[in-house]
Amino acid sequence: MSDLDQLQERLDYRFRDLNLLENALTHRSADGPHNERMEFLGDAVLNFVIAHEVYKRRPEESEGTLSRLRASLVNRSSLAAIARALDLGMHLRLGGGEKKSGGQRRESILADAMEAVFGAIYLDSDYPTVASVITALYRSRLDTLPADSAPKDPKTRLQEALQSNRRPLPAYRVISVTGKAHRQTFRVECAVRDGSETAVAEASSRRQAEQRAAEAMLIEIGIETRSGEHTE
Repeated sequence: MSDLDQLQERLDYRFRDLNLLENALTHRSADGPHNERMEFLGDAVLNFVIAHEVYKRRPEESEGTLSRLRASLVNRSSLAAIARALDLGMHLRLGGGEKKSGGQRRESILADAMEAVFGAIYLDSDYPTVASVITALYRSRLDTLPADSAPKDPKTRLQEALQSNRRPLPAYRVISVTGKAHRQTFRVECAVRDGSETAVAEASSRRQAEQRAAEAMLIEIGIETRSGEHTE
């Protein structure tokens, strides 16, 4: 049995066009066609499948809560964990530098390849088939969705929103500290590393100022409105 036969058994899906799977497993550091376009497609398919599953399983939840639940399932760490369970890393085609640096174990490469595989399955079959594969791989996570629907703090909401959109984590920086020791005001900036968005907020503690800056950033990038509702 070939390596790709083993992977297809673990996926519980057999490709008609094996070139699609090989493409999905090829990192941009390797020669030839790579998996970034399939990753783009797989990301869209995955988000829709998980959104539909969460929508069905939580009929009473608000849009904001559904968005947070989806983000917690499709983030990079969840994708990488599923990829590791499939031993996806051993099948990746990497350039020499990535292979030497342990790219087959890197979370970002595993997550991207997992999305690319979903894209490849969709291209090789149809939506119901890829939805079935994704749902099976996510079943344990879907079956154990957190029961508490209370809103998470702004920093957590921002992190999950950025991860679900494949963007880097935000950076927080103290711009100034004013006032006497027992009555200080912290001014904090929140910035998204891959864009020009910034948000600034003040509070009597650094932690609270960071939370307020994160809340302002959620509004700045269009994830939430000033009422705290998600706009997705």
